Amino acid sequence: MGGQGIERREILRYIGIASVAGTFPGFSKWAFACPQDHPESVSSVRASGPYKPLFFSPEHYQMVEHIAEMIIPQDDTPGARQAGVAEFIDFMVANRAPVSGSRDVRSTEDALEMGNEAQNRFILGLDWINTHCRAEFGRAFMDSTHEQQNSLLEELAYKTKFKPTTESGREFFQMMRDYTVVGYYTTKIGLESLGYPGLRTTWPKMPGCTHPDDPEHAHLREPTNPMIKTQQSTS
Repeated sequence: MGGQGIERREILRYIGIASVAGTFPGFSKWAFACPQDHPESVSSVRASGPYKPLFFSPEHYQMVEHIAEMIIPQDDTPGARQAGVAEFIDFMVANRAPVSGSRDVRSTEDALEMGNEAQNRFILGLDWINTHCRAEFGRAFMDSTHEQQNSLLEELAYKTKFKPTTESGREFFQMMRDYTVVGYYTTKIGLESLGYPGLRTTWPKMPGCTHPDDPEHAHLREPTNPMIKTQQSTS
């Protein structure tokens, strides 16, 4: 299920999303590719053992990791498993941080509501995958053959293979794909696969917000534009 690429203009938006998870020390594989300069950056603080899922059950976490690897498999570059994408997905879902949704996020309440929806959709979607696999092949997804797993996911990923009975599965797969892409392309592995090493040196040098006491920027003054002043004085 290769070819799940990403447009370069989306990279900065994804970096903003991934920075939510960037300071969490529990990851054993996933690491935000562009940490800010501080003593305990993600690149230096790692988990002492295997990652412990915050939200998913062991069975569901195994499925998430496996499906993510099928979406972005290892070929001439490392795949989603090596990049630790499942850790990123689990962290974001556990903390109700939405990566994709059917509407814009306009407030904290919107984000939390979408995060709650994502939690429910992940559980229902993974259970749907297992149920559909049992109906089609007589066994759960992880017990099915690679060919059977691939056949099922292709019915969810490609319009030419859509079936009327798989609409719920298609919605879940799209969300799963979005989380996988964001998790992968905000790692060093993902950025390097895009030929985007410049972000590695440029992003850490960017200044942080200069309005820490006004995080919603509700009280900012209109910036002064020297060009406007010049035009006004000469008119």
